[in-house]
Amino acid sequence: MDAVDFQIIHELQADGRLSNQDLADRIRLSPSPCLRRVRRLEDSGLIGGYTATVDQVAFGLPITVFMRIRLERHTAEAVNVFEQHVGLIDHIQDCYLMAGSSDYLLRVVIESLEAYEALVRTRIHAIPGIASIESSFAFGSVKQSRVYPRPGAPSRPRAGGTGG
Repeated sequence: MDAVDFQIIHELQADGRLSNQDLADRIRLSPSPCLRRVRRLEDSGLIGGYTATVDQVAFGLPITVFMRIRLERHTAEAVNVFEQHVGLIDHIQDCYLMAGSSDYLLRVVIESLEAYEALVRTRIHAIPGIASIESSFAFGSVKQSRVYPRPGAPSRPRAGGTGG
């Protein structure tokens, strides 16, 4: 990947609905080579698809819960069973395998506290091999981004900061 590929990815992450012409204008490339580059990034799997960003609250899922899960055993079978169950629960948006005191960190979106309780009681507790569950409720969001920083690029200094 070169600098132009990084620019293409950055622009498409920020606005996946850009026309090829608008994308080409933003990265200062003519439309045909721009489209070839986008197709190459798609074919390589680097760009895996396009999606709409939906307002979670307006959609009817105002509650975000972070669940830390610890398993009783760490056998291949126990891990596989847990991960298969998690894959079947739509309210679980993200599941990360963790280092540290928890084995997994899950991000759950849900419509109410009652619905969360029902999810835990009927779906999560039904997963064999869970030793502990700890839930933290987000009461606001400071930043959400789907635009990745360029690998190796230094972080920008904070507003009002000295940068170092």
